[in-house]
Amino acid sequence: MDIMFCPECGSTDKKMVGDICIDCFLKDFQMIELPERIEVQICSHCNSKLEEGKWSEEFIPEEEIIYRALERNIKVADEVSNEHVTLEIKQMKGTIAECCVEITGEVQGTQIDESRETEVRILKTVCPTCSKIQSGYYESVIQFRADKRDIKTDEYAKADEIVERTLIKQSKKDKLAYCPQIAKLKEGRDYYIGSLKSGRKVAEALKEEFGGIIKESPRLISEDKSTGKGLYRIWISIRIPEFEKEDIIKYDDKLIQVKGIDKNRVVGNDIETKKQQHIPLKNMEHIELIKKSDEIETTTIISKSPQIIQILDPVDYSALDLEMKEEYSMFNVGDEVKIIKIDYYTYLLN
Repeated sequence: MDIMFCPECGSTDKKMVGDICIDCFLKDFQMIELPERIEVQICSHCNSKLEEGKWSEEFIPEEEIIYRALERNIKVADEVSNEHVTLEIKQMKGTIAECCVEITGEVQGTQIDESRETEVRILKTVCPTCSKIQSGYYESVIQFRADKRDIKTDEYAKADEIVERTLIKQSKKDKLAYCPQIAKLKEGRDYYIGSLKSGRKVAEALKEEFGGIIKESPRLISEDKSTGKGLYRIWISIRIPEFEKEDIIKYDDKLIQVKGIDKNRVVGNDIETKKQQHIPLKNMEHIELIKKSDEIETTTIISKSPQIIQILDPVDYSALDLEMKEEYSMFNVGDEVKIIKIDYYTYLLN
């Protein structure tokens, strides 16, 4: 029977690993591979990091970035089992972290430990997203307009507040949720929005408040030379209605006093039947503004009978007779009421 011996130390009574004994094997064995220097690129503005060719979108503390860089660069040998790895940042010298990696584990049934040192260098740069922000980059323009009328000062103030609030909410998940420019034009506002995704959110929020119609129009601005594909910006038009709350409109041959406007419909009361009406805003082009709310007048009931309710004309103070209707029975002589005159006919609105 041949006796196995280690060619390096001559031992014949030790466990063999391949052609050498376990002690000689472990003498030169390294449990981990670790570069002497690790470099990590971090954005100096948002602290996102470049990892495997991609920038992370999340904010990560610098210490955590260093630990992740160590973990990503440690390679444990296949022969190691039941390993336990400990990472330590020994000290920071400017943007260089001196680090220690300790590992314990089993190799060929023997418990061993190993300690290695490396340094992680933080390279400060600017990520593509922050570079876009610094340059005033934008992907969409919200054109805030009113149909056939001027936008009021309080409507502009409300729109500005909605844009700001929406972008603050969006910024938690979209770094390009910002507005680098607002163009104040005679016909309305143009809000330049960093990303198309957030631009669409802003347009929907404006529609939620004011109602109206949204339309998108892409415009070719350049061509990507590497791919040959066109680069577009999206103009998003939000056109709010000509009419407002309490105005009188005409739709489907009905005269309706507007009581509410939301993103999808107009809610109002038929001024003849007093029945509630709902009009889809997609039919806005078929809605006609008849009277503004400031044309509604206040007057007084001067007499009442089973057939006639008589009011005072607010212009010449003559008596006007209106046909008594069931809904007028609640009124008493001397009560103030709202009226509107349309095509020589007077309607009682209360």
